[in-house]
Amino acid sequence: MLVIEAHAERLNRADYRDWGGQSFTSGRLVSRGRARWREGYFEIRARLPCVAGTWPAAWLLPEYESSRWEGGEIDIFEHVGADPGKVHHSLQTATRNFRIGNHPTATSMVPDACTAFHTYQLLWTGSMIVMGVDGRIGFAMRRERLDRWFDRPMYLILNLAIGGHWGGPVDAGRLPASMQIDYVRVYGK
Repeated sequence: MLVIEAHAERLNRADYRDWGGQSFTSGRLVSRGRARWREGYFEIRARLPCVAGTWPAAWLLPEYESSRWEGGEIDIFEHVGADPGKVHHSLQTATRNFRIGNHPTATSMVPDACTAFHTYQLLWTGSMIVMGVDGRIGFAMRRERLDRWFDRPMYLILNLAIGGHWGGPVDAGRLPASMQIDYVRVYGK
């Protein structure tokens, strides 16, 4: 099992060149340069943390992107620990994104997301994108409804963010917290 764990701790800056002085550590796995896909069926079986300030996610970005959201972003799942059981599925582009507040998004209610494993899914084809949990569709979008289609090779990111604009204030007393991943499966066309 893959475990991405967040801790309340301060690091020695000299040991970690990307450390910015924050009081928390966590991690992410990125397939960029190792694996990329242009369409497919994705399954991520995971148990998510429900600690305020945690923000676990599985998402895709284009391997070659010159500016933010130019090639789009597919958020298979995002979960905000302060709002347990509400799983978000979204698509973002340069003209439709959370900063503007007009991106296609939907939620799936998964009351036991933090105590049980669930399978988070993405079906990405040339004509549609469908996301859901345990075989239940939570989001579906047809190509013609978007200003930009997701037609570039993309890489997968699995991460457990801490705090930030959406994660919010962190309940440091409840850390460590972890996202546990049983498996990730990707099927081609």
